[in-house]
Amino acid sequence: MIRTVLVANRGEIARRVFRTCRDLGIATVAVHSDADADAPFVRDADRAVRLPGSSPAETYLRADLVLAAARDAGADAIHPGYGFLSENADFARAVIDAGLTWIGPSPESIEAMGSKIRAKELMADAGVPILSVDPQSATPADFPLLVKASAGGGGRGMRVVDDPADLEGELTAAAAEAASAFGDDTVFVEPYLPTARHVEVQVLADTHGTTWVVGDRDCSIQRRHQKVVEEAPAPNLAPPVRELLHDAARKAAEAVDYVGAGTVEFLVADGHEDTGRVHFLEMNTRLQVEHPVTEAVTGLDLVALQIAVAEGERLEAEPPASTGHAVEVRLYAEDPASDWTPQTGTVATFDVDGSRFEGPSGAGLRVDSGVEAGSVVGVHYDAMLAKVIALGRDRRSALRTLEGALRRARVTGVRTNIDLLRAILVDEEFVAERVHTALLAERLAAWTGPAIDEPTLQRHVLAAALASARTATAGAAVLARIPTAYRNVPSQPRTRAFRHGEQELSVTYAARGASLVSDALDSVHVVDATARRVVLDVCGVRETYVVDVRDDAVDVTGPAGTTTLEPVPTFVDPADVVAEGSLLAPMPASVVSVAVEQGQEVSAGQTVLVLEAMKMQHTITAPTDGVVGELAVAEGTQVESGAVLAVIESTTVDGANEGNP
Repeated sequence: MIRTVLVANRGEIARRVFRTCRDLGIATVAVHSDADADAPFVRDADRAVRLPGSSPAETYLRADLVLAAARDAGADAIHPGYGFLSENADFARAVIDAGLTWIGPSPESIEAMGSKIRAKELMADAGVPILSVDPQSATPADFPLLVKASAGGGGRGMRVVDDPADLEGELTAAAAEAASAFGDDTVFVEPYLPTARHVEVQVLADTHGTTWVVGDRDCSIQRRHQKVVEEAPAPNLAPPVRELLHDAARKAAEAVDYVGAGTVEFLVADGHEDTGRVHFLEMNTRLQVEHPVTEAVTGLDLVALQIAVAEGERLEAEPPASTGHAVEVRLYAEDPASDWTPQTGTVATFDVDGSRFEGPSGAGLRVDSGVEAGSVVGVHYDAMLAKVIALGRDRRSALRTLEGALRRARVTGVRTNIDLLRAILVDEEFVAERVHTALLAERLAAWTGPAIDEPTLQRHVLAAALASARTATAGAAVLARIPTAYRNVPSQPRTRAFRHGEQELSVTYAARGASLVSDALDSVHVVDATARRVVLDVCGVRETYVVDVRDDAVDVTGPAGTTTLEPVPTFVDPADVVAEGSLLAPMPASVVSVAVEQGQEVSAGQTVLVLEAMKMQHTITAPTDGVVGELAVAEGTQVESGAVLAVIESTTVDGANEGNP
């Protein structure tokens, strides 16, 4: 009987496992890096053990330190979560050899499926259809191709190659990223089917010969081959295709004598037709990130079942039937409109209502989060902040519940993908169940467009201006007794400017007696304004805005959602001005490689250097033809967001100035 579980992981999955352990009366142990010392998951655990350092290689990937922590804290079992050491057969074997209970499949099963190359061979022998291409003999007709890391997942070490001339370089780049993320640079190649669907099947098996197929999930909405939206059951699948998927998943699990929870992933072409084709991708020998949607429609606690199986308990003959529909979105700290650049900083507000599916209809909302207000999002780990899951009687009701929750959510302090998620959930193609792995790329421009219309945005700006003014006067002993916007010459209104993305917007307002009114917005009147709350009357309809004024930003939440605005200073500090042509770091990161030298001529789009942050690599390219006038970093340099990396001096000369010194 397991009494104390150490979770060899961090963030939301550690909190998720701790939650079930508390329900079962099992004591918990967290391990944490220095960067995570104050993280919520550490406080959730009964005991916590420090792993010195901050990078994954120094901490969560150190099997010896994790085992020592288990020994020191008195744990008798280890749950690996997902990522890090969760699919490391040597770690699983070391846990067992140390006399601890491993809450996962056998090391032999992990090894069999851990190499995606070997897994494909096993599946072919078991009669499961596969995809494969030999890169040495690939012909132009085989393209596009997908390069993948054999030991990894989550989009790391993965590249789409359209041009045969690029294959060698992309193989090298994918291998480097795979080595950094997983410690194994082995990669392989398969056909890239951009309009196929990514469908996976949840399996669970005990040590007594029972294997469950616990339904399926669609994970086709992806960015950089990382899932963004998942749902269960997979919509718009013909019954024969669903049956084929479930049969293939069972064969895959039984082929490696699988025990515990796992997921078998497939590409599905023409899944809405009876003749749809199914191709094995890989098996994840662990709990999947998107497991909550399966829990929602089945009522199962997959973590509790993992623990039960590890303790030797028998499963029932068949799993419970699924009811309803569940949809999950991954809330990331990133900027979708800027090449998915990860964001860092302190979470100022984290307010997403979650009720664990309680209600008369059985529908509701669940939030699995690794952060809270005050949490710091750094550069060392994945950019996911939370998973938000909605359960409905059917797919449309689940989508509506989820979009409404995101619209009311207040997550501020770091830029997130929340507007993108809302756009996906109401998109006509997505709502109509016409999903495939290229849909996000096809619809990205629409999904990253303005989240609110211009008049609504102007009202957000007005609310930001009024609350900022109230905040400023509240901090001044004399001004606090004077109505905001008081002037000796009352005819002169006050103007404040804010930046929203690339837009700069200004609003003008003035005092009329003891109240504030806007001179810039027609039919908008200020009912009330405080430092935290602004009420506007818009053509007879009242709208309430909650405002958080911070040093460098103002967050405004209204009926249409949340907007983050950056105050535009009246005067610019000369020290903040950078040279024209400067390439700035889009986020805190480390410099992986530098591809140019000072004085070298470069062409627009040419790689200047490569950064790595949150386990993903980001290529910085020359914005124009020119010469590298300054190179401010070298390989291995750590840079902060906004730091100058290099300066590209344009070689384009204005004809009017030719010949001038």
